[in-house]
Amino acid sequence: MSEHTAIPLSTLSKIEHDRLTLTYDKLQHLAQRLNMRVSELFAEPEPGAAPQAVTARRSIGTLDKALRVKTDNYDYFYLCTELRRKRMIPIVTRVRAKTTAEFGDLVRHPGEEYIHVLEGRVQVHSEFYDPVVLSEGEGIYIDSQMGHAYIVDTGCEEALLLGVCSSAEEDLMESLITMHEQEGSV
Repeated sequence: MSEHTAIPLSTLSKIEHDRLTLTYDKLQHLAQRLNMRVSELFAEPEPGAAPQAVTARRSIGTLDKALRVKTDNYDYFYLCTELRRKRMIPIVTRVRAKTTAEFGDLVRHPGEEYIHVLEGRVQVHSEFYDPVVLSEGEGIYIDSQMGHAYIVDTGCEEALLLGVCSSAEEDLMESLITMHEQEGSV
């Protein structure tokens, strides 16, 4: 930009950070170099550059309408499944695995996730951190591509979690369900 406008980079930086203003002559020079009118330098963004329109999507999530996927370690209840191409996937999960040996290999999938303990206590195991125990009312946010496992903590038979997975992947829910179906049965 500096080469194109013949304005030093340091000057452009000061202008960008509101530490320097240009005189009208300099604004005219800048507009000429950019093949623009001076008024265009101050114009509002084009309508095409406006934020995405409100979609007004909503869905009520209930366990009786959830898609259930049962695996050896978990019962997954996928909520709000009628909405396609969601960026967030809400899941209620009943955790049954009691040891890492029983759980098997750590799980990994695209995106990030947050889990919140609704009932019981869980141990969160991951490939880069020491295990941590979460009790009712506590949660954790993780990079889902990092190997991870949730197991029931000592003294608990089961735990109930509310989780939300997110990813730039448009078909995240379908990918997760397919992965879980391969671990167990629907």
